[in-house]
Amino acid sequence: MTDKDKTIERAASEPSTEKQEEPGMNLGSADGGEPTEGSNLLSSSEKTPQETPTRSSHLQRLRQTFARRACRLLVGIVEDVIMDFLPWAVVWSVTIGTVLPGVNSFGIIILLFFASLGYELFWLIKLPTLPPLPGFLGAMLAGFLIRNIPVISDNVQIEHEWSFFLRSIYLSFALVYVGLQLDSEALKKLTGVCGRLAVGPCLVEACASALLAHFLMGLPWQWGFILGFVLGAASPYVVTRSMHLLMEEGYDVKGVPTLLQEAEDFSDILVITGFNTCLGIAFSTGSTIFNVLRGILEVITGVATGSLLGVFIHYFPSSDQRVLDWKRIVLVLGFSVLAVFSSVYFDFPGSRGLCTFIMASLAGVGWTRNKAEVENIIIFAWNMFEPLVFGLLGAEVSVASLRPETVGLCVATLGVAVLIRILTTFLMVCFAGFNIKEKIFISFAWLPKATVQAMLGSVALDTARSYGDTQLEDYGLVVLTMAFLAILITAPIGRLLISLLGPKLLQKTKRKDEEDQGEPSEQV
Repeated sequence: MTDKDKTIERAASEPSTEKQEEPGMNLGSADGGEPTEGSNLLSSSEKTPQETPTRSSHLQRLRQTFARRACRLLVGIVEDVIMDFLPWAVVWSVTIGTVLPGVNSFGIIILLFFASLGYELFWLIKLPTLPPLPGFLGAMLAGFLIRNIPVISDNVQIEHEWSFFLRSIYLSFALVYVGLQLDSEALKKLTGVCGRLAVGPCLVEACASALLAHFLMGLPWQWGFILGFVLGAASPYVVTRSMHLLMEEGYDVKGVPTLLQEAEDFSDILVITGFNTCLGIAFSTGSTIFNVLRGILEVITGVATGSLLGVFIHYFPSSDQRVLDWKRIVLVLGFSVLAVFSSVYFDFPGSRGLCTFIMASLAGVGWTRNKAEVENIIIFAWNMFEPLVFGLLGAEVSVASLRPETVGLCVATLGVAVLIRILTTFLMVCFAGFNIKEKIFISFAWLPKATVQAMLGSVALDTARSYGDTQLEDYGLVVLTMAFLAILITAPIGRLLISLLGPKLLQKTKRKDEEDQGEPSEQV
């Protein structure tokens, strides 16, 4: 090839090389080369919003968060108001002219409305680092205000028979639920520390309260023990709910929360049986020996009847039928309500508690695998009645009928009885494998009172009103005042102590993920 041909070929290849280098030169000018003024302005305008977020975006997010929470709160309040107002509207539309101020049905619906409203409002009160207040306090205070505001109390009237009827249904639901929670493992543990914890503190507190009521307030011995058994039970609602919160956080060392829940069920049954027996003795005529034998007969009758009904529900309906859960619910609730009201009709009040409890416990043994749905429905019905029952208790207390000396003696009796209960509980859990911190926690966990006091607080007063004896009504008013003050004082304080002392006195157990990784459990 000649030099002329090589020159021509080199000239032909130069343009293509320049064309390939142009994109590289452009990229170099944009990335690695010297940037132009326009590229600097463009890059700065793109990077500035991403690197430093403005305050307006944070404020907008906060506004959106508060707006969502406010909307949820408003929607919840509107739903509760409508759900409480709708039954009154439906009943009024069906029976126009009867659901009016001063009528019994009007009073029940208005009390249900304000009790439910107070129940929800107290749950919304949340203080930093403190547990929420129990909702039933709001329901009880709502009933108390309805009774003691002149204009409202004149138009909201509830007959005592209806009040007794609603509380008895609530008692049936509570006894059925406690009986269904019982299992064979709990029965085996009853002989040990669980048995001492279930029997010892409530009996000692009941006897101490009876002595104080007899010598300080001048109550007869029968009424002193009625008052003592009203105070003898702790609240399964407050204790169980607080224990669940601790168990969710991992505080279940040596089964302390489980032990308290199991012992509480037996303690409630013992207190209800003792209360009904003493109530029958107080209103019966005859010699003391005859009344004691009658009380024993009521207990035997309740155990026998409950066993027969429990065995029947254990096998009927059979497990191969349709809608099995609803059939079981109808049977167990129907028989429990029948037992509660028929015991009153036949003048055997001491048998209703044991009958319902034993029936439900025997039925639950046969429903070991399929009783969860039944329990959920009973819990739903129980929660529906709870605001109304606590509202009824508050509506029974009138400021005009309260005497300062009676209130002072009730508070003094309550304080001494609770102190004796705490010391007794500490002694009952000794030599059971607990350390000193766990013993202190168990002792204070038995402090709150609510559910049993709401069910039994006004029963003695209603029974006295049926006899028309003013002296007996005064005794029943003292028992009612004691139940009201016990709930008002011990429920919030007890829940607060359980929530604060639990993390300080108990230790956290290992979670599953920590056990798999071999990490040590966190101790508080």
